[in-house]
Amino acid sequence: MATTEVERRRGHLAALSIAAVVIIVGVPLWWRTTETYRAWLPVAQINELSNLQLQLSADVEVVFARGTVTPEQQKKFPLTQTQDEEHTVDEDTALRYRYETKYRTATIMEEDALNQPTAAEADLSLHTLSESPCGSLVVYVIPESSSLLPQDVDVYVGQRRTALLRIGAQMRVGKTLDQLLAHLEPRTKQVLQVMSFSHTDITAALSDRVRLSPGNKESIADSMRAFKSSPGYEITFSLLNPDPKSHRLHWDIEGAVQTYIQPLLTKLASVANFSIDSQTLYYAMLGVNPRFDSSLGAYTLNSDSLAHVINPVEARLGSNAASSNPVLNFLLYVPDAHHSPLHIHDSKKQEVPSNAFHSPRWGGIMIYNVNSFYGPDAVFPVDLNIDMAKVMGVFLAQLRLLLGVQTSTAPSGFLVAPCSSTGLADWELDRLMWSRTVENVATATTTITSLAQLLDQIGNIVINDNIAEQVSSAVTSLQLAVAELEAGNLRFALQYSKEAILASERAFFDPSLLHLLYFPDDQKFAIYIPLFLPMCVPILLSLLKIVSDARQKRKEKQAKKD
Repeated sequence: MATTEVERRRGHLAALSIAAVVIIVGVPLWWRTTETYRAWLPVAQINELSNLQLQLSADVEVVFARGTVTPEQQKKFPLTQTQDEEHTVDEDTALRYRYETKYRTATIMEEDALNQPTAAEADLSLHTLSESPCGSLVVYVIPESSSLLPQDVDVYVGQRRTALLRIGAQMRVGKTLDQLLAHLEPRTKQVLQVMSFSHTDITAALSDRVRLSPGNKESIADSMRAFKSSPGYEITFSLLNPDPKSHRLHWDIEGAVQTYIQPLLTKLASVANFSIDSQTLYYAMLGVNPRFDSSLGAYTLNSDSLAHVINPVEARLGSNAASSNPVLNFLLYVPDAHHSPLHIHDSKKQEVPSNAFHSPRWGGIMIYNVNSFYGPDAVFPVDLNIDMAKVMGVFLAQLRLLLGVQTSTAPSGFLVAPCSSTGLADWELDRLMWSRTVENVATATTTITSLAQLLDQIGNIVINDNIAEQVSSAVTSLQLAVAELEAGNLRFALQYSKEAILASERAFFDPSLLHLLYFPDDQKFAIYIPLFLPMCVPILLSLLKIVSDARQKRKEKQAKKD
């Protein structure tokens, strides 16, 4: 009897020891070796960025030339005024525009520059004296007697960050300085919207974050044409020769790019990186059959058929598989002898002067007719040299549109100087930088917020240190970009926004996030049950036996007491 009791107690102790080892050592060891590693993320800062409050600060300097203010008014200069505008885009996005306007009188050298014969020469002379910082504007107020502007022009917008504003004599006679500044304020604001940024431009840049109403979409149709912001772009020029037997085409694409395209890209270097290549495709057809118009004696392509031109041609263009940057395609199509001349007609059946069209966020196509070079005694194939100045003028205009360089419609009384040899005015670059910075910030915040929500909802996803580092870098760059926008440092804000979007996309598309993304719970049970069930059943039965024996002893003791 005693031996049986000793064996039973020994069995109980063995079962309890095994259970203790499993619970104290085995379970923690299993939990530690099978847990999903998740590095720390700045969730609180990401949640703050999800509620985006952007402030754009622009510095404006209004300079009064001789004859625009009275001696008493000059004594109150210089002075500064600050104006704020707030716009609520949606429940999570708000915009605030701060305009800090400084008023002063012109210096002697500025007065000499304003005495130039033309407004363009005055603009160049003023730029030589001092270059305005990126994102700022200088408005020179000139008297009505000035001959710089034509009679029907009140505001001249130059190539740099300066504008000339004519003030009428009746506006300053009998007016105090406050009244004069109040009168200038609407015109100054119009200059700002033309040369700096407008609410429409900034709202369009938030399209990735904010759902726009149909009315807004119509007002920002131009922005829908441009490519989305990207750290780099690939530009491809293609010469399409459908009939090499009729003509041998020669185009100096390298020289044309250096002369017409490279100055623009050099000026846009702060916005994105660009790479250019070219190719010649033989026997490449448009994919649509043009119609012959007997009244014109030429073949025509209607606007309805232009949409069917791109797909057949695009299949032969190829792509740069080594780069993930967007590709801007520019095609020069030379019709064969049997379909020449070929003209593009718009929706009103009118001939398009440039004989070219562009497709939003894809590129442009120009048709170059050479039928005039075919003489009665022509020997085929005819050697033809393409006029690259004519071609690049069209491609340059299309490139500006596709990159988002959009000049807003000038109000009445404004005269905007034509593009310089660089193809881009300084203030046009500023407009693009404002839009791109806001777009980068909006895209990066959306990407980081979406990633944080995904990682919070799916606990199986591994968050390694590299992803955490990229997320922290994106959050830091976003905070710096927002701060620089608020301070009015446009160039730094753009740089930080580019760093933010690069880091956020690297984190979001990291391949390691997909390892355990689709690992359902039933697969876990299928793996662990065959391992743990054979071991756990004997242990559980032994524990139940121990509990049962303990209860039986307790009952026996109670019976003896009774």
